[in-house]
Amino acid sequence: MPWYKQTTSGLVLSMLLLLGACTGKPDNVEPVQNFELDNYLGEWYEIARLPHSFEEGLSHVTAQYSPRDDGGISVINRGYNAESGEWEQAEGKAYFVEASNVGHLKVSFFGPFYASYVIFALDESYDYAMVTGPDKDYLWILSRTPTLRGETVNALVAQAAQKGYPTDSLIYVEQKNRPQ
Repeated sequence: MPWYKQTTSGLVLSMLLLLGACTGKPDNVEPVQNFELDNYLGEWYEIARLPHSFEEGLSHVTAQYSPRDDGGISVINRGYNAESGEWEQAEGKAYFVEASNVGHLKVSFFGPFYASYVIFALDESYDYAMVTGPDKDYLWILSRTPTLRGETVNALVAQAAQKGYPTDSLIYVEQKNRPQ
């Protein structure tokens, strides 16, 4: 086989392996079981997150989840950029990786590229949650309200630290005095 065909085949295989890995789960993190999508839909406020470029400088971050006609979930993430004085918004879609009662989804904001969305802690009343991506570089603490009791946040941070997340790097998201 000519070298260029070998290289192309290798590149395609590498991309497929990489994309498959993007919907995986971090070591010793398991998605919640008995997940009920209808209870999870709606608006969530970001209480804390690990830093990453796509939310850099954003405050007042929310995520809105609603059903799609194709059986998936519509995702709208919104945050305020104080530097520009404007709201930023990203629209995506999500689908279950496993069964619909397992809190492991794949989400895409960029065409055919998906990444893991693993809900690994969830209040029984669906009042707060902890979500991760394909590895421990991603962590979000979410709440149905703009604030969450300090004891609850501390317990969630301790749980994340015990699982190996770099919780010293958490950004606590400003949710008070929401800009118009």
